[in-house]
Amino acid sequence: MLIRNRAKIIAATGVLAGFLILAGCGQQNAASGPPRGGPAEVAVVTVHPEKVAITTELSGRTSACLVAEIRPQVSGLIQKRLFVEGSDVKAGQVLYQIDPAPFQAAIDNARAALGRAEANLPAIRSRAERVRALLADKAVSQQDSDDATAALRQSEADIQYWKATVETARINLGYTRITAPISGRIGKSNVTAGALVTAHQPVALATIQQLDPIYVDLPQSTAELLRLQRRLEDGRLNPGGKNRNRVRLILEDGTPYSMEGTFQFRDVTVDPSTGSVMLRAVFPNPKGLLLTGMFVRTVVQEGVNSKAILIPQQAVTRDPKGNPVVLIVDTEGKVQQRTLTLDRAIGDKWLVSSGLATGDRVIVEGIQKARPGASVKVVPFDAGSEKNSGERKNTAPPAAKSN
Repeated sequence: MLIRNRAKIIAATGVLAGFLILAGCGQQNAASGPPRGGPAEVAVVTVHPEKVAITTELSGRTSACLVAEIRPQVSGLIQKRLFVEGSDVKAGQVLYQIDPAPFQAAIDNARAALGRAEANLPAIRSRAERVRALLADKAVSQQDSDDATAALRQSEADIQYWKATVETARINLGYTRITAPISGRIGKSNVTAGALVTAHQPVALATIQQLDPIYVDLPQSTAELLRLQRRLEDGRLNPGGKNRNRVRLILEDGTPYSMEGTFQFRDVTVDPSTGSVMLRAVFPNPKGLLLTGMFVRTVVQEGVNSKAILIPQQAVTRDPKGNPVVLIVDTEGKVQQRTLTLDRAIGDKWLVSSGLATGDRVIVEGIQKARPGASVKVVPFDAGSEKNSGERKNTAPPAAKSN
């Protein structure tokens, strides 16, 4: 009896569940109604060539325009440091004073010796003249005449020697006042008053750097350099006129530098360890904002592409092989797939090297509803709408494929 009741309950439950499922399907069908007909609607942009300045962003570091390491040229004891660390100094300004007493004594000694040599000269010259006169009368031998002439020449040479010694002592005395060879900003001092220094020592007393203007050294890969040369040879780029040598700077915190720089030169030697060549740009730095060794980014203009094809990044997808593709709408209103070659990202758009032609209509919105070969309804793409702006902001662009 118990088994029969349980079987009846199970059967009744199954019938009730079946009725509920049928009722739900009926409500869903009634709510959705018959399927909507017609082709899918897609938003497209029409490809038109544009004139675009092609730029490259390179990272580098700043370096001083002039650098002077201050080293003593004579040995001695530092008496005074005559500058403020971190201040601006002028060329010729005295930075250190070495004890001048030994060098003053040396110059006094040389001057005394010079005076003694000059005092002996008249007597030696008179004797040589008398011996020369007596030799004409054969009153003295030829040897005596030669000895008197040699003594005169030696006395004259001694005078020249001591003159040179006096000049050397004077120069060394001047070296006791260590001056700035260039104008610029001086760093910390490596010695204090009372330190003993030696001539031409390896450790600099201080370093002066000229920071206005300032250099920015930028490594560029040889592969990128060769691609640029190919684009110029193929006519895809023109040199860009007067703006070609202008360089913009972005500081380490992401803020743009207020002044433009000038591209100075490209090195002719490739660094074998990095496979890159060095570029150098010069920037004005009147306020001293840029310091030596700062990491910066620069925007260098390579040239101008007068027939550039740009499409929104959200229009580009990837096929199973990883190649960039887009969907376009042909003249018959049907969808076709095109494989592209991308050059680089410019803002929120891709620069297309090949795969598209003027007049092609590229699908930007509704890509999920479009299939190759299917007919679609075309509407213009509104790049300024709030919806489109949000999609561009939240969509991660695919990696560009270099040509």
